Amino acid sequence: MLNERQLAILQALIDRLVPPDDFPGGWEAGVGDYLLHQLAGDLRPILSMYQAGLDALDAEARVAGAPGFAELPAAQQDALLSRVERGAVAAEWPIDPAAFFAAAVAHAAEGFYSDPGNHGNRGEVSWRMVGYEVRG
Repeated sequence: MLNERQLAILQALIDRLVPPDDFPGGWEAGVGDYLLHQLAGDLRPILSMYQAGLDALDAEARVAGAPGFAELPAAQQDALLSRVERGAVAAEWPIDPAAFFAAAVAHAAEGFYSDPGNHGNRGEVSWRMVGYEVRG
């Protein structure tokens, strides 16, 4: 579905969208598992958008002189993502960069806050973070 490089970029992206603090970041919290499960199922129609977006995100980092997005320090990843969010990109993108960013943000939030039965929110980490308690 995603190649090894795209998975590394996805992991870095998710951990910038949901960075670790006192609680695990997005990747450790299962957002990647959630998204990969969804891309194999209901979100399969946008798999090609994710593949293109991850490749373009890496190309954007290379245009800026880095070996790739996953290799950038967190602050530089954040700055690059801010430009992508605004659509202010230097590399050629085969898709709308701002739309890709918006989709990634939405899916990361879904995976982080979802019911763990949907393959995200590992260990109910986000629920513990906000004080949500399952009853009944």
